[in-house]
Amino acid sequence: MMNIVRCDIEGPLILEPEVFGDERGFFMESWNAEKFAAAGLNMAFVQDNHSRSQEGVLRGMHFQNPGPQAKLVRVVNGAVYDVAVDLRRSSPTFGKWKGVELSAANKRIFWVPQGFAHGFLTLENDTDLLYKCDAAYTPSNEHSLAWDDPEVGIEWPTQGLQIQLSTKDREGKSLSEVEAFVWKS
Repeated sequence: MMNIVRCDIEGPLILEPEVFGDERGFFMESWNAEKFAAAGLNMAFVQDNHSRSQEGVLRGMHFQNPGPQAKLVRVVNGAVYDVAVDLRRSSPTFGKWKGVELSAANKRIFWVPQGFAHGFLTLENDTDLLYKCDAAYTPSNEHSLAWDDPEVGIEWPTQGLQIQLSTKDREGKSLSEVEAFVWKS
């Protein structure tokens, strides 16, 4: 079984897997198609990604349009503050965000559906973040929402961190400038 925590934004979910552990270590299922489908999460993944970052690295807020990607995100070493921003233009929560700490210690998994920008801030050195995608990466369709857009107002836990950004992430667009997704409930 897995505890599924619904967010205040329709779509993203925090998944808390059942962990079996003893003095030797632990075991958990991070993905099981049958069990996820039984919980209403029918996903077909086509790509697995692995990102390693040092403390203070902020990656995001990325999305593909066209060709949106849903992502199943978890951390296997270290910790991140992981964020999803609703970019579904007609959604009642358009422009709203949800953030969650994912870590090797808490073993939480974050489901980021299509129609959302995604990013994370690394809270520890040598953090390994793994994520499955339901659509292939297409560089020509990738866009960045500004990580610090005041209209969105993400409350990043930056105190004591020296933020490191890529050129692409420094050039992210504001919410009013991005090409949002057409969304029907």
